Amino acid sequence: MENTCHFRGKCFLCAHLCLLLLVFLPQFASSQKWDGVAVTQSDYQSLRAIKNELVDFKGFLRSWNDSGYGACSGRWAGIKCVKGQVIAIQLPWKGLGGRISEKIGQLQALRKISLHDNVLGGTVPFSLGFLRNLRGVYLFNNRLSGSIPPSLGNCPVLQSLDLSNNSLTGSIPPSLANSTKLYRLNLSFNSLMGSIPVGLTQSPSLIFLSIQQNNLSGPIPDSWGSKGNYSYHLQFLTLDHNRISGTIPGSLSKLALLQEISLSHNQLSGAIPYEMGSLSRLQKLDISNNAVSESIPFSFSNLTSLVSLNLEGNRLDNQIPEGFDRLHNLSMLNLKNNQLKGPIPASIGNVSSINQLDLAQNNFSGEIPASLAHLANLTYFNVSYNNLSGSVPSSLAKKFNSSSFVGNLQLCGYSISTPCPSPPPPEILPAPTKGSPKHHHRKLSTKDIILIAAGILLVVLLLLCVILLCCLMKKRSASKEKSGKTTTRGLPGKGEKTGAAAGPEVESGGEMGGKLVHFDGPFLFTADDLLCATAEIMGKSTYGTAYKATLEDGNQVAVKRLREKTTKGQREFENEAAALGKIRHPNLIALRAFYIGPKGEKLLVFDYMHKGSLASYLHGKFLPVFYTIYTICTFNDSN
Repeated sequence: MENTCHFRGKCFLCAHLCLLLLVFLPQFASSQKWDGVAVTQSDYQSLRAIKNELVDFKGFLRSWNDSGYGACSGRWAGIKCVKGQVIAIQLPWKGLGGRISEKIGQLQALRKISLHDNVLGGTVPFSLGFLRNLRGVYLFNNRLSGSIPPSLGNCPVLQSLDLSNNSLTGSIPPSLANSTKLYRLNLSFNSLMGSIPVGLTQSPSLIFLSIQQNNLSGPIPDSWGSKGNYSYHLQFLTLDHNRISGTIPGSLSKLALLQEISLSHNQLSGAIPYEMGSLSRLQKLDISNNAVSESIPFSFSNLTSLVSLNLEGNRLDNQIPEGFDRLHNLSMLNLKNNQLKGPIPASIGNVSSINQLDLAQNNFSGEIPASLAHLANLTYFNVSYNNLSGSVPSSLAKKFNSSSFVGNLQLCGYSISTPCPSPPPPEILPAPTKGSPKHHHRKLSTKDIILIAAGILLVVLLLLCVILLCCLMKKRSASKEKSGKTTTRGLPGKGEKTGAAAGPEVESGGEMGGKLVHFDGPFLFTADDLLCATAEIMGKSTYGTAYKATLEDGNQVAVKRLREKTTKGQREFENEAAALGKIRHPNLIALRAFYIGPKGEKLLVFDYMHKGSLASYLHGKFLPVFYTIYTICTFNDSN
């Protein structure tokens, strides 16, 4: 009897212990060393709800288990945490279907959601506007429908919003302008309607604004850069392929940093504002396929940074203004299908960088300037259907077929079927008669020969003196630039900041702080984008490690992480990085940004060169690249 009671007591004790283990086992499991910090209960519930509404065709979410095991230790695909709270969901190119749950609004620490290049449907969650820490939303290349939630304007630190290439409808919420740190907004390739919100034209933080390929209508607001005494940073503006009407606003000239304007395939009319000639950094201007009239502004000769000018398919008349030879960077000039008249300016032949020249379907007259034959880089040329006359320069006739010249009834020499008429035979002078006076030529004396030789020698000496004087002046100006007496580039408005002479300084929104400084360039990214980018090692040296980093939007950059023992102090590093950031040369890789972490780590961000290998650049014919690499490596040893 006693043994039976003793046995029952042991069984009761074992059952009690088993019950305790069942109750506390999940807590013990979530606090093991392998799991770091356990995910919070509320975030775990949100993630489970998000998974339930997604369709995981390829099984990428198989690791999202039912116990929360490993959610914050890297075991859950695409999840990143800080102190047990989810800060990033990154699942691009995973073939995910279904929809995004509104429960995502319960992830209060969420900073970044990246679900682009999937097959997601449904609407953009309204609850995203409840996330006060949200910095980046990347949902492009999906099948999202419905309207853009106005609540997104409630995110105070939102920096990048990309909803392009979906099926969104409705209008652009004016509340988006309330996000005072928004620098990249891409709503292109949707079915949005209505007009462009005035608030977006007054946003000092916007750098990239793309709302092309929609159904927008109404005029472009003439209020760009008109709010207060801010420095406006807009560099890329693409509004093409919409139904926008009215005139081109002159206030665009207030955006001094603009590099690209695309307004093509709209219903714009009126004249091109003369003020646009003040955009000294403009590289691409496309106003093609509108109803713009009158003449090309003479002020366009001041656009010395212009690379591409496309005015095709408008109603421009009058002549091409003189001064286009000042556009030394111009590579594409398209004036096709207008009503331009007068002669083709010979000065265009002085722009050696042109490789595409289209002047077809206008009313040009006169001959084709012989100077155009000197354009060595010309790969496309068309002057068809004008009123040109005379013979085509032989080098142009050999390089381009007859389709480049047809439709000019008085033009000849560009094909076998259009020969030029033979020149008349030279007149034969009659022989002098016996009675005509003969002209006697006096031979030069020794004195005459000496005087002529002395004159020639004097002219040669004068030419040598002029050449030497020019060389000395050039050398002196170069030394002044080297000593720092030239004017540095910087943002207009307030005084320049240290280390940010070529671009706006952006404070990192990363989880650990730090400082990110941008220079001018085509890539826009935050510190979070840079630190969360997919990277692969390209090489190592005594100065640090070089990586190829792929950013969230698919762009690639080269990142150099400098060794702490080889770098200088923060102030010296910033000054020298700012000096390197100003350098722009066709044979040097451009420094686009640098980053200083809270613990002193230092990153340099360069353009990534896609073709070839390091060995081919070092041992092949690409010596300028070797010089660039040498410059980067010796950066920390310079005085």
